[in-house]
Amino acid sequence: MKIKNNSSNMDSRRNFIKKTAIAGTGIALMPSLTFGASSNAEKLKIGMIGVGLRGTNHLNNLLLRSDINITAICDIDPRRIKIAVDNITEKGYKKPLVFGKDEYDYKNLLTLDNVDAVVIATPWLWHTRMAKDAMKAGKYTGVEVSAANTMEECWDLVNTHEQTGTHLMILENVCYRRDILAVLNMVKQNVFGELIHFRCGYQHDLRHVKFNDGKTAYGPGVEFGEKGISESAWRTKHSLMRNADMYPTHGVGPIATMCDINRGNRFLSLTSNATKAVGLHDYIVKTAGENHPNAKLKFKLGDVVTSTIETSNGETIIVTHDTNLPRPYSLGFRVQGTNGLWEVDGNRIYIEGVSKFDEWDVADKWMEKYDHPLWQKYGEKANGAGHGGMDFFVIHAFVESAKLNIAPPLDAYDAAAWSAITPLSEASIENNGEPQDFPDFTRGNWMKRTPYNWIKDNY
Repeated sequence: MKIKNNSSNMDSRRNFIKKTAIAGTGIALMPSLTFGASSNAEKLKIGMIGVGLRGTNHLNNLLLRSDINITAICDIDPRRIKIAVDNITEKGYKKPLVFGKDEYDYKNLLTLDNVDAVVIATPWLWHTRMAKDAMKAGKYTGVEVSAANTMEECWDLVNTHEQTGTHLMILENVCYRRDILAVLNMVKQNVFGELIHFRCGYQHDLRHVKFNDGKTAYGPGVEFGEKGISESAWRTKHSLMRNADMYPTHGVGPIATMCDINRGNRFLSLTSNATKAVGLHDYIVKTAGENHPNAKLKFKLGDVVTSTIETSNGETIIVTHDTNLPRPYSLGFRVQGTNGLWEVDGNRIYIEGVSKFDEWDVADKWMEKYDHPLWQKYGEKANGAGHGGMDFFVIHAFVESAKLNIAPPLDAYDAAAWSAITPLSEASIENNGEPQDFPDFTRGNWMKRTPYNWIKDNY
């Protein structure tokens, strides 16, 4: 069943979005609305594009709400479609319309009148093209990370948002992690003083994810691409083809909110360097032997990619990508200012005049003292939502923003600036660490955009 949009309805919707685009800039990480309370009598009608592991996680969190309906889903894997449909109907919702006859069937989903907003959770190379098509169709758009792979795609997100007036939210869940919001609360209350330096990154042993043939259940395996399942079917190819920080937003997104990027501050330049690429080869040899066909491949992605960003306000940010070597998980956060610093590794903090001289404090008491009002208000509802509860907050912010048709807290300009780290790091590495200038995706408006009052606007 294909339900076509009425052109007058589409024009009316786009005009409304354009009128609310400016008004919506006051919304912060979470609109101060009661959970599940619709802004109007009609429930938000959501289409899901991609219902793999990540998309299904979003779907299940949406199904806990009383103010939405999942009206359509799209995926080219019939197994994932069945899981999604079963989850929807078991929750008592009506069976959605299903799309998935080919890779472009999502475009038919976007023609539906009974879809107000879409959540895109597909492989990386599809994010921008699907987000562009969704915005052109007038659908409030949520896109998973990273939002773009090339500089052209970064500009495509911004240009399409500005041309259509349709809003885009990058679904960066780490911005809502409990410790991150507590530290953000401390930043806004000047606990660290004037901000100077940050560290962050994506440091996560993904070898078992990048090589999985479906028979090992995420145990040791060496297959990917056509023989792989889930992320190994597509993610590993990036390591084979590109040398760049492939996944920067989990680290840089939270830091960007702390130093008001695109809202009084912006990224100016970046330099990147990469180590040699031996980790994936070593893993294949140890797991399957040096005679396995994949042991003959030459991977391009350096095992550790280090980027340094300079901002217009004079801070520096070191971003690390490290997914091909054995290591415990860490996003490596460090926030440092004139009064002291916090480091996630070691769970430690030092504030001059409060901490004992030259000794770290355990950060727990600080996290409790500065626990963000959002977590105080919604923490119980976030239990079991995924990734320690932060998945609840990111989807809640998306739904509440979409219901009001207002600018989301993490918008198209953020999606572009954070995702631009990938192509810029690639260019810098290719040119022996040569500095790369960040485009100003706001076209100068970063100087006029007011930083969010993360407490007042949220609570």
